[in-house]
Amino acid sequence: MSIFNDTKVAFADKTDAQLKKAFWMFKMIEQPALTNIGTSVLNFSVHNNFPFVNTIVKKTLFEQFVGGETREESLKVVTQLYKRGVGSIFDYSIEGKEDEATFDAVCHEIQDIVQFSVGNPALPFIVFKPTAFGRIDLYEAVGKGSELTTSQKEEWKRVVQRFEDVCKMCFDHDKKVMIDAEETWMQDAADHLCETMMEKYNREKPIVWNTIQMYRTGRLEYMEAHAARAKEKGYFIGYKIVRGAYMEKERARASAKGYADPIQPTKDATDNNYNAGIDFIMNHLNIVSGYFGTHNEISSELVMDKMKQRSLENNSEHVFFGQLYGMSDNITFYLSDKGYNATKYLPYGPVKDVVPYLTRRARENTSVAGQTGRELRLIQKELDRRKNK
Repeated sequence: MSIFNDTKVAFADKTDAQLKKAFWMFKMIEQPALTNIGTSVLNFSVHNNFPFVNTIVKKTLFEQFVGGETREESLKVVTQLYKRGVGSIFDYSIEGKEDEATFDAVCHEIQDIVQFSVGNPALPFIVFKPTAFGRIDLYEAVGKGSELTTSQKEEWKRVVQRFEDVCKMCFDHDKKVMIDAEETWMQDAADHLCETMMEKYNREKPIVWNTIQMYRTGRLEYMEAHAARAKEKGYFIGYKIVRGAYMEKERARASAKGYADPIQPTKDATDNNYNAGIDFIMNHLNIVSGYFGTHNEISSELVMDKMKQRSLENNSEHVFFGQLYGMSDNITFYLSDKGYNATKYLPYGPVKDVVPYLTRRARENTSVAGQTGRELRLIQKELDRRKNK
C-alpha cells in the first residue's frame, strides 16, 4: 500500500464542489479521443477569439492547473500553498512564439519574477524554457556546430545575453533558477549554456540548475561527464530530473529523419533510468543538489529512503521535490506534512497564451499510464470519506 494515500491531507484545502469539478475534468482527460478533439477545438476557438471561451477556460482547466493570469492574481494560490509548507515556482507559460520582441518580453517577465520573489521563501525557484529566449532552430544549429551567418551569430548573442541577464540577477538576489529541458535536437546548445552559467555563478552553491530528461538515452552518462567537468573547474551543480514530455514527437522525428530513437525503449527502462538518476545525485551530494520533479510514487519514496540512509534532514538544502499544480496532491502534501522541501510548478499567464500549455498537459495526462486514473481514484476516495464520516 502506498504511503501517499492520505486523501484527508491531500485535499484538505478543497471543497466538495472543487473536488467534484476536478473529478469531472480528469474524467474528460481520461478519454484520449475526447481529449484530442477537445484540445483541438479549444485551441481553434481561442485563436479565433470566440466569445465566452476565456470564461469557460478560466472556470475549468485554468482553475485546476493555473495560478492566475498574473503573478498578483496567483499570489492567493501561493499563499494558500505556503500555509501548508509548499513552495511555488512561477511558470510563465507562453509557448509557440518565435519573434525577438516576444523573447525580450519573456526575458523581462522572468526578471520581474526574480524581483517579485526576492525575500519571499514561498517562491524558492525561478524557471524558464530555453526556447522562451530564442528559436529552436537556432539552438539546433549551434548544438550541431553548424556555421552561422552573421545575423545568426548576432541572434545567438542575444540568446546568451538573455541567459546571462536572468542568471546574474538570480545570483545577485540569491535565488535559484532552473532551466527547463526541451526537444533533444536543441538540448546540446542549451546544456552548454547551462554549464557556462553554472561555471560562472555556482562557485559557492548551486544557483543555476539544469533539467535532465531521464526518458532519454545517454543522460546518465552526460551527468557523469558533467560532474567530472564541474569538479575539475570547481563549481557546484543543480539538477532537476524529470522523466520527459515529448515522447511521441521525438519518436516520430527520429523515424522520419532516420536516426536512432533517443527515447528509452520501454516505460520500465525509463523508470529504471530515472531511479539511476536518483542514485547518481544522492551519491554525489558533495557537488550535486537534486530537484526531483516526478508524479511517480515509487521514485518519490526512493528519494526519501535514500535521504534516511544518508541521515539527511527532511528539509536538506540539497533535496527538493516538485509536482505540477493541480496534480498529485497526494504526494506533494504528504511530503510537506513530513517537512520535506515540497514545491508546485505554478503556471500563470493570459488565458489565450496559456491554452497551448494546458492542452499539452491534457494530452500528456492522457498518454501517461495510470496518472489520470490515480487522480480519479483518490478524489473519489476523499469524497466517499467525507460522505461517510
